[in-house]
Amino acid sequence: MTGDARHSKDDRTDTVPADRQTADAAARTDSQVDDITPAHTTLEASSAGIQAQPVEAAAAPAPENPAETLIEIRAGGMQEMVQRGGAFVFSTIFHLVLVLVLGLCTLNTAVQEEIISLLSPSIEEQPDELPVELELEQDLQAATEVTQAIFDSAVAAAAQSGSATGAATEPQLDQQLLEEFSSPQVKVQPPSLGLPSMTRAFEALPEGILGDPRMVVDSYQQAMDQITQEILWMLERGNVLVVWCFDQSQSMKDDQREIRDRINKVYAELGLVDQASGNHLLTAVTSFGAGFQIHTAANNKPRPTSNRAEIRDAIDLVPIDPSGTENMCAAVRQAIGFHRPMARRRQMILILVSDESGNRENNVALLENTISEARAARCRVYTMGREAVFGYPWAHIRYQHPQTKRTHWLRVDRGPETAFVEQLQTNGFHRRHDAFSSGFGPYDQARLSRETGGIFFLLPSIEADLVGGKAGKRRYNLDAMRPYRPDLRARLSVVSDRNKYPLRSLIWKVVNDLDPTQARQVNMPVDFPLTAAQFLPAARAAQTKAATYINYLGTVQKMLESGKLLREQEPEPRWQANYDLILAQVVAYQARMYEYGVALEEFIKKPKTASLTRPPNLRLVDWDITTNNNVRTETSKPYIKRSTELFNQIVADHPGTPWAERAREELTRGFGVDLVPDYNPPYIQVKNPKPLPKL
Repeated sequence: MTGDARHSKDDRTDTVPADRQTADAAARTDSQVDDITPAHTTLEASSAGIQAQPVEAAAAPAPENPAETLIEIRAGGMQEMVQRGGAFVFSTIFHLVLVLVLGLCTLNTAVQEEIISLLSPSIEEQPDELPVELELEQDLQAATEVTQAIFDSAVAAAAQSGSATGAATEPQLDQQLLEEFSSPQVKVQPPSLGLPSMTRAFEALPEGILGDPRMVVDSYQQAMDQITQEILWMLERGNVLVVWCFDQSQSMKDDQREIRDRINKVYAELGLVDQASGNHLLTAVTSFGAGFQIHTAANNKPRPTSNRAEIRDAIDLVPIDPSGTENMCAAVRQAIGFHRPMARRRQMILILVSDESGNRENNVALLENTISEARAARCRVYTMGREAVFGYPWAHIRYQHPQTKRTHWLRVDRGPETAFVEQLQTNGFHRRHDAFSSGFGPYDQARLSRETGGIFFLLPSIEADLVGGKAGKRRYNLDAMRPYRPDLRARLSVVSDRNKYPLRSLIWKVVNDLDPTQARQVNMPVDFPLTAAQFLPAARAAQTKAATYINYLGTVQKMLESGKLLREQEPEPRWQANYDLILAQVVAYQARMYEYGVALEEFIKKPKTASLTRPPNLRLVDWDITTNNNVRTETSKPYIKRSTELFNQIVADHPGTPWAERAREELTRGFGVDLVPDYNPPYIQVKNPKPLPKL
């Protein structure tokens, strides 16, 4: 096709004059170059010359040198293509590099993590190793089989050679009772607790703002001074409502009068009356026993007042509840609930005044609900209370009946300092009667004050009629007590943790197995009849019971010694101290039981005599068991030696704490046992005597 076209042009040039041919050729060449310059022209079209635009045979003469024209055309097209192709290639390379860089930046972290996960060796989680129970080789072997015969043989040997061998015969024991002590398995039913209302629990004080569960004061005056400062500080921010909540116990009447007089002075001396003008400070007075009463009310509705005379009169109206029941948590909850509507634009505090810890069942059921109610109302609870008995729920008040003149020990709720008791409930013979101080307030009151942002004021236990009144003289080292603080979390949390730690479960089982209120076999007789005919059978029965009790204590000792490694794994100093003291007591109580049986045997063989009366008007009523330092049998001496070492170690390891003081107390009691005459004044026979008060 190209050849044919070039041949046609050559044929036409023969018929055109030369000068015209030159001009036409130049014109045609310019026209052809213009025709092949569009950007869409391909390389093939450029190389084909004028093929892309057909020319009629007679339209124009062919150029003089068609080859030069074609070369020029081809050169122009190639230059254009190189320019445009270079830009395209450069743009493509640039964008490819850019995409690659962005891709690397995006995938770098993921790729790195993937590489790390692929290269890292897989590590299987290993379960915590179970604590290994270790049988300890002890020089002193716990008692396994003891009968009344050992007491008889000890006396006989002592009479012949001045010492006893301590040999025991093989007895037939109540295996069912022994099995109760043989297994350390503990199953604890979680307490039935009232759970807080979730709709109101979050309308509370900021989470994490806790109060002071232990502020030691010497008197109500110190506590009132601190509360006054709290009220003054609150008045600077706005109006305040103070709700007093008094215990209706008879034992609190003197305390109420002191507080009444102190309130009057505080309001006057510190200028609260002036600041309270215009009802900036309102006061309400309530009280509780088995029920709940509001003493600042009008038309059966709460009506707080700023009048000091009305406040004083309201405190005087607090009655004495003869039931002896103190539903503390229910009362606090009601007091807050009744006054909460009046405190919507006020800051509210509640001041709880009681010398008891409150009814335990009521506390267990309602404590968490009461805390939730107080936090929802933004009400801080300040408690003026007494020191809890160390590891024991009760204290005892000595009371002489005004008509019969007989002395009674009245039980009051005064503890414990923990959610559940952590100490032995026996003194080795029967349930405890001491008021040994713990250094902390009762658990329920301390937790209530702490969780609501208040303060528990720890008043001294200085009641003159408190049995074991030496407790009021004990003051423990504050710094030493910090690691031994009781766990003030909710009871459910405490139970959950106890079940996680084997040592705590073991201690809980021991405490319950040796609880005299639940196990009759650990209650030993401590008073015996005067006549020989009555004394002999009573003493023989007591010896048999003592032999069984020694076996129980021996089993408990083995359980505790097998848990020595658990003690090393226990993280809390408080539980370590609990273990140390209970083990020492269990060993010591075995020594006293041996001495107990031998003392009875000696009395049987050689009865004592005593005067039937003593001045001024006392008469002999029975023979009582007491302890001293006179050891009667060699059998008890290894136990005495071992327990003495353990008690002394407690004093060294836990100085300035109740555990150390309790160890000293056990050493002071002595390990020997004796029978002494007991004298009492004559009882007055009264028809229909007044019932004993319930404190």
